[in-house]
Amino acid sequence: MANLPRKYRTLYDVQQLLKQFDVFVYVGKRLYDIELMAIELDNLYQSGVVDRETYMKAKIVLRKEHREEKRREESGRLY
Repeated sequence: MANLPRKYRTLYDVQQLLKQFDVFVYVGKRLYDIELMAIELDNLYQSGVVDRETYMKAKIVLRKEHREEKRREESGRLY
């Protein structure tokens, strides 16, 4: 397992985690990016390269960001 920092609070933090494993996600739509990051994180955890604590913290951030992005899209708000 990699030696990873334990603070994951933003989507950027999760992107930096994935970047350590040469996983770069950009689909072009933020909601799709978040969904693909979640899939990649699942794969890293199942492969055993990310520990459970890191996985859970990053997954919580992704769920929160996904929920907020979905709400933003439904309300028609832009950044």
